[in-house]
Amino acid sequence: MDVKLGFGSIPKPQYVFVSRETDHCWYMLSDDAKSIPIYDRALTGVITGIEVNKKIETSYGEAGKTDLHILADKPYVIRSGSESYFSKSLLLALDVITWEQLRHPLTIAVSPGEKTIVFCTIYNPVTYRSVDISWDGHKEIDWQVLGQKVSLKINGIQSVNQVSENRDVFIAQTDTYLAQLNWSPEKGKEFLQQKYGKKSRQLLSDTELVEFTNYLRSQLSRS
Repeated sequence: MDVKLGFGSIPKPQYVFVSRETDHCWYMLSDDAKSIPIYDRALTGVITGIEVNKKIETSYGEAGKTDLHILADKPYVIRSGSESYFSKSLLLALDVITWEQLRHPLTIAVSPGEKTIVFCTIYNPVTYRSVDISWDGHKEIDWQVLGQKVSLKINGIQSVNQVSENRDVFIAQTDTYLAQLNWSPEKGKEFLQQKYGKKSRQLLSDTELVEFTNYLRSQLSRS
């Protein structure tokens, strides 16, 4: 990901919110908190993380949210209610997606349902095929357990082979996180030296790179 020098926008993820409206199903917020409709039905990128059952303070009180992190033309976070059909269909799809599929870009699409309902469908942007999910027995599913399972799958990458082809994606993601945390290059190098005994992210092993990425993400969630 190229870094543009000079004046520009603040380097932070673009949040995308799910809502069933007449002519669109998701939107962004402007700097003055006004809704900006997104008329496109799909977002394609590499899934880099997920936060399930995240507690967020809203104007209506505390609410549980699911945040899906995607790296596309810039970092995006798709936020939906934990109890929504969008979140549930997202978890069902991510549960059956293979590690091989997660190593490549995927397309997250909104599908309007009845009244206020919005479903999530995940596609392979190369084959145009959707990820098949089943709603059979969904009322008996422990969604909290499924969310934990998916979180471990998405965030807890352990196999070196699963990361090696996506190193550029993870390094680009750390670029964004470091900028958001206002870490100077010197602070980053000092951390890497103390934690891993290495001076550069390029020298980290695949497992160390994922660990470092997840560490930065956790620091952002606390700030």
